[in-house]
Amino acid sequence: MPAYPRSDAHLICDALVPLPAGSGAAAVTSSLLDLFTSGSVAPGTRLPPERRLAEVLAVSRSAVREALATLDTLGVVEARPGAGTYLRAQRSAVLPESIRWSMLVGERDLDELVELRSALEIHAAWLAAESAAGPTAARLAPQLARAAASLDDLGAFLEADREFHRELARACGNTTLQDLLDITHGLVGSLVGASADARHHAAIALAEHREVHAAIAAGDPEAASAAMRSHMRTSAALLRGGAAA
Repeated sequence: MPAYPRSDAHLICDALVPLPAGSGAAAVTSSLLDLFTSGSVAPGTRLPPERRLAEVLAVSRSAVREALATLDTLGVVEARPGAGTYLRAQRSAVLPESIRWSMLVGERDLDELVELRSALEIHAAWLAAESAAGPTAARLAPQLARAAASLDDLGAFLEADREFHRELARACGNTTLQDLLDITHGLVGSLVGASADARHHAAIALAEHREVHAAIAAGDPEAASAAMRSHMRTSAALLRGGAAA
Protein backbone atom coordinates (compact mmCIF):
# COMPACT_ATOMS: atom_id res chain seq x y z
CA MET A 1 0.00 0.00 0.00
CA PRO A 2 1.43 3.44 -0.94
CA ALA A 3 2.45 5.75 1.87
CA TYR A 4 0.45 8.92 2.57
CA PRO A 5 1.73 11.73 4.81
CA ARG A 6 -0.14 12.27 8.05
CA SER A 7 -2.50 15.20 7.61
CA ASP A 8 -6.13 16.20 8.04
CA ALA A 9 -6.85 13.96 5.07
CA HIS A 10 -5.15 11.09 6.90
CA LEU A 11 -7.45 11.72 9.87
CA ILE A 12 -10.41 11.19 7.55
CA CYS A 13 -9.03 7.78 6.67
CA ASP A 14 -8.49 6.96 10.34
CA ALA A 15 -12.16 7.71 11.06
CA LEU A 16 -13.54 5.51 8.27
CA VAL A 17 -14.05 1.75 8.45
CA PRO A 18 -14.33 -0.86 5.68
CA LEU A 19 -17.82 -1.32 4.30
CA PRO A 20 -19.52 -4.70 3.79
CA ALA A 21 -18.48 -6.58 0.67
CA GLY A 22 -20.35 -5.46 -2.41
CA SER A 23 -21.16 -1.99 -1.08
CA GLY A 24 -21.82 0.60 -3.75
CA ALA A 25 -21.92 4.37 -4.11
CA ALA A 26 -24.94 4.83 -1.82
CA ALA A 27 -23.14 3.18 1.10
CA VAL A 28 -19.98 5.21 0.46
CA THR A 29 -22.01 8.42 0.34
CA SER A 30 -23.72 7.64 3.64
CA SER A 31 -20.42 6.75 5.31
CA LEU A 32 -18.74 9.98 4.21
CA LEU A 33 -21.81 12.03 5.03
CA ASP A 34 -21.95 10.61 8.55
CA LEU A 35 -18.32 11.63 9.07
CA PHE A 36 -18.69 15.11 7.61
CA THR A 37 -21.85 15.91 9.57
CA SER A 38 -20.24 14.77 12.83
CA GLY A 39 -18.20 17.98 12.97
CA SER A 40 -14.92 16.12 13.33
CA VAL A 41 -13.63 17.26 9.94
CA ALA A 42 -12.85 20.96 9.59
CA PRO A 43 -14.49 22.85 6.70
CA GLY A 44 -12.02 23.39 3.88
CA THR A 45 -10.19 20.10 4.54
CA ARG A 46 -8.84 18.39 1.46
CA LEU A 47 -10.15 14.84 1.09
CA PRO A 48 -7.84 11.87 0.48
CA PRO A 49 -7.47 10.73 -3.15
CA GLU A 50 -10.16 8.45 -4.58
CA ARG A 51 -7.74 5.54 -4.56
CA ARG A 52 -7.01 5.93 -0.86
CA LEU A 53 -10.69 6.25 0.06
CA ALA A 54 -11.44 3.12 -1.97
CA GLU A 55 -8.72 1.23 -0.09
CA VAL A 56 -9.94 2.33 3.33
CA LEU A 57 -13.62 1.65 2.61
CA ALA A 58 -12.87 -1.59 0.71
CA VAL A 59 -14.92 -0.53 -2.31
CA SER A 60 -14.25 0.20 -5.96
CA ARG A 61 -12.90 3.54 -7.11
CA SER A 62 -16.01 3.98 -9.25
CA ALA A 63 -18.17 3.75 -6.11
CA VAL A 64 -16.06 6.47 -4.47
CA ARG A 65 -16.20 8.61 -7.59
CA GLU A 66 -20.00 8.39 -7.77
CA ALA A 67 -20.32 9.13 -4.05
CA LEU A 68 -18.15 12.24 -4.33
CA ALA A 69 -20.18 13.41 -7.32
CA THR A 70 -23.37 13.06 -5.26
CA LEU A 71 -21.84 14.97 -2.34
CA ASP A 72 -20.76 17.66 -4.78
CA THR A 73 -24.35 17.88 -6.03
CA LEU A 74 -25.56 18.23 -2.46
CA GLY A 75 -23.08 21.04 -1.84
CA VAL A 76 -21.19 19.11 0.84
CA VAL A 77 -17.87 18.89 -1.02
CA GLU A 78 -16.26 20.88 -3.81
CA ALA A 79 -14.16 19.39 -6.61
CA ARG A 80 -11.38 21.77 -7.69
CA PRO A 81 -9.82 20.79 -11.03
CA GLY A 82 -6.18 19.90 -10.55
CA ALA A 83 -6.34 20.51 -6.81
CA GLY A 84 -8.53 17.72 -5.39
CA THR A 85 -11.81 17.57 -3.52
CA TYR A 86 -12.50 19.64 -0.39
CA LEU A 87 -15.14 19.77 2.31
CA ARG A 88 -16.93 23.02 1.61
CA ALA A 89 -16.04 25.89 3.92
CA GLN A 90 -19.53 27.31 3.46
CA ARG A 91 -22.36 25.06 2.39
CA SER A 92 -25.32 26.24 0.34
CA ALA A 93 -27.87 28.26 2.28
CA VAL A 94 -30.56 27.82 -0.37
CA LEU A 95 -31.96 24.75 1.37
CA PRO A 96 -31.65 23.90 5.05
CA GLU A 97 -28.90 21.37 5.63
CA SER A 98 -31.32 18.92 7.25
CA ILE A 99 -33.44 18.85 4.07
CA ARG A 100 -30.47 18.41 1.76
CA TRP A 101 -28.98 15.58 3.81
CA SER A 102 -32.24 13.78 4.58
CA MET A 103 -32.98 13.48 0.86
CA LEU A 104 -29.99 11.21 0.63
CA VAL A 105 -29.61 9.62 4.04
CA GLY A 106 -33.31 8.75 4.11
CA GLU A 107 -32.72 6.54 1.06
CA ARG A 108 -35.66 7.94 -0.83
CA ASP A 109 -37.58 5.59 -3.08
CA LEU A 110 -36.71 6.02 -6.75
CA ASP A 111 -40.38 6.53 -7.65
CA GLU A 112 -40.64 9.42 -5.19
CA LEU A 113 -37.56 11.13 -6.59
CA VAL A 114 -38.70 10.62 -10.18
CA GLU A 115 -42.12 12.09 -9.35
CA LEU A 116 -40.55 15.12 -7.66
CA ARG A 117 -38.07 15.67 -10.46
CA SER A 118 -40.81 15.42 -13.11
CA ALA A 119 -42.96 18.06 -11.44
CA LEU A 120 -40.02 20.43 -11.09
CA GLU A 121 -38.77 19.94 -14.65
CA ILE A 122 -42.22 20.48 -16.17
CA HIS A 123 -42.68 23.69 -14.20
CA ALA A 124 -39.19 24.87 -15.15
CA ALA A 125 -39.91 24.32 -18.86
CA TRP A 126 -43.11 26.36 -18.60
CA LEU A 127 -41.36 29.24 -16.83
CA ALA A 128 -38.44 29.25 -19.27
CA ALA A 129 -40.75 29.48 -22.30
CA GLU A 130 -42.92 32.10 -20.63
CA SER A 131 -40.28 34.50 -19.32
CA ALA A 132 -37.00 34.10 -21.20
CA ALA A 133 -37.61 32.14 -24.38
CA GLY A 134 -34.98 33.69 -26.66
CA PRO A 135 -31.98 33.81 -24.31
CA THR A 136 -32.81 30.40 -22.85
CA ALA A 137 -33.06 28.76 -26.26
CA ALA A 138 -29.70 30.27 -27.19
CA ARG A 139 -28.05 28.85 -24.06
CA LEU A 140 -29.62 25.43 -24.52
CA ALA A 141 -28.50 25.03 -28.13
CA PRO A 142 -24.80 24.35 -27.35
CA GLN A 143 -25.79 21.60 -24.91
CA LEU A 144 -27.85 19.93 -27.62
CA ALA A 145 -24.84 20.10 -29.96
CA ARG A 146 -22.58 18.61 -27.27
CA ALA A 147 -25.04 15.81 -26.63
CA ALA A 148 -25.38 15.03 -30.34
CA ALA A 149 -21.60 14.78 -30.65
CA SER A 150 -21.37 12.51 -27.58
CA LEU A 151 -23.81 9.71 -28.35
CA ASP A 152 -20.97 7.19 -28.30
CA ASP A 153 -19.50 8.55 -25.06
CA LEU A 154 -22.04 8.01 -22.27
CA GLY A 155 -20.13 10.06 -19.70
CA ALA A 156 -19.87 13.09 -21.99
CA PHE A 157 -23.50 12.70 -23.06
CA LEU A 158 -24.73 12.63 -19.47
CA GLU A 159 -22.76 15.77 -18.66
CA ALA A 160 -24.32 17.57 -21.64
CA ASP A 161 -27.74 16.22 -20.58
CA ARG A 162 -27.26 17.49 -17.06
CA GLU A 163 -26.09 20.91 -18.27
CA PHE A 164 -29.18 21.17 -20.50
CA HIS A 165 -31.40 20.74 -17.45
CA ARG A 166 -29.24 23.12 -15.40
CA GLU A 167 -29.55 25.86 -18.03
CA LEU A 168 -33.30 25.34 -18.04
CA ALA A 169 -33.38 25.74 -14.26
CA ARG A 170 -31.20 28.87 -14.37
CA ALA A 171 -33.57 30.45 -16.86
CA CYS A 172 -36.36 30.39 -14.28
CA GLY A 173 -34.53 32.88 -12.06
CA ASN A 174 -35.54 30.86 -8.99
CA THR A 175 -32.47 29.67 -7.08
CA THR A 176 -34.46 27.33 -4.83
CA LEU A 177 -36.01 25.62 -7.84
CA GLN A 178 -32.57 25.39 -9.46
CA ASP A 179 -31.10 23.85 -6.31
CA LEU A 180 -33.90 21.31 -5.98
CA LEU A 181 -33.61 20.32 -9.63
CA ASP A 182 -29.86 19.85 -9.33
CA ILE A 183 -30.22 17.72 -6.19
CA THR A 184 -33.00 15.50 -7.51
CA HIS A 185 -31.22 15.00 -10.83
CA GLY A 186 -28.05 13.96 -9.02
CA LEU A 187 -29.81 11.67 -6.55
CA VAL A 188 -31.87 9.95 -9.23
CA GLY A 189 -28.67 9.39 -11.18
CA SER A 190 -26.95 7.89 -8.14
CA LEU A 191 -29.68 5.25 -7.81
CA VAL A 192 -29.39 3.84 -11.33
CA GLY A 193 -26.70 2.43 -13.54
CA ALA A 194 -25.85 2.48 -17.23
CA SER A 195 -27.91 0.40 -19.64
CA ALA A 196 -26.51 -2.02 -22.18
CA ASP A 197 -28.54 -0.07 -24.76
CA ALA A 198 -27.36 3.32 -23.52
CA ARG A 199 -26.75 4.79 -27.00
CA HIS A 200 -30.33 4.13 -28.07
CA HIS A 201 -31.67 5.68 -24.88
CA ALA A 202 -29.35 8.68 -25.30
CA ALA A 203 -30.67 9.23 -28.83
CA ILE A 204 -34.25 9.20 -27.53
CA ALA A 205 -33.36 11.70 -24.79
CA LEU A 206 -31.67 13.97 -27.34
CA ALA A 207 -34.73 13.95 -29.62
CA GLU A 208 -36.97 14.84 -26.68
CA HIS A 209 -34.61 17.61 -25.56
CA ARG A 210 -34.85 19.06 -29.07
CA GLU A 211 -38.65 19.13 -28.77
CA VAL A 212 -38.40 20.98 -25.46
CA HIS A 213 -35.91 23.40 -26.98
CA ALA A 214 -38.11 24.08 -30.01
CA ALA A 215 -41.12 24.86 -27.81
CA ILE A 216 -39.07 27.21 -25.62
CA ALA A 217 -37.61 28.95 -28.69
CA ALA A 218 -41.17 29.50 -29.93
CA GLY A 219 -42.14 31.02 -26.57
CA ASP A 220 -44.90 28.44 -26.10
CA PRO A 221 -45.19 27.49 -22.38
CA GLU A 222 -47.91 24.88 -22.96
CA ALA A 223 -45.91 23.12 -25.65
CA ALA A 224 -42.72 23.33 -23.59
CA SER A 225 -44.34 21.79 -20.52
CA ALA A 226 -46.02 19.11 -22.64
CA ALA A 227 -42.70 18.23 -24.31
CA MET A 228 -41.00 18.04 -20.91
CA ARG A 229 -43.83 15.91 -19.51
CA SER A 230 -43.31 13.46 -22.37
CA HIS A 231 -39.56 13.45 -21.75
CA MET A 232 -40.05 12.81 -18.04
CA ARG A 233 -42.35 9.86 -18.78
CA THR A 234 -39.71 8.33 -21.04
CA SER A 235 -36.98 9.02 -18.48
CA ALA A 236 -39.05 7.49 -15.68
CA ALA A 237 -39.57 4.30 -17.68
CA LEU A 238 -35.85 4.05 -18.46
CA LEU A 239 -34.83 4.80 -14.87
CA ARG A 240 -37.13 2.14 -13.47
CA GLY A 241 -35.56 -0.25 -15.93
CA GLY A 242 -32.06 0.63 -14.68
CA ALA A 243 -30.98 2.84 -17.58
CA ALA A 244 -29.21 6.17 -17.38
CA ALA A 245 -31.54 9.02 -18.40
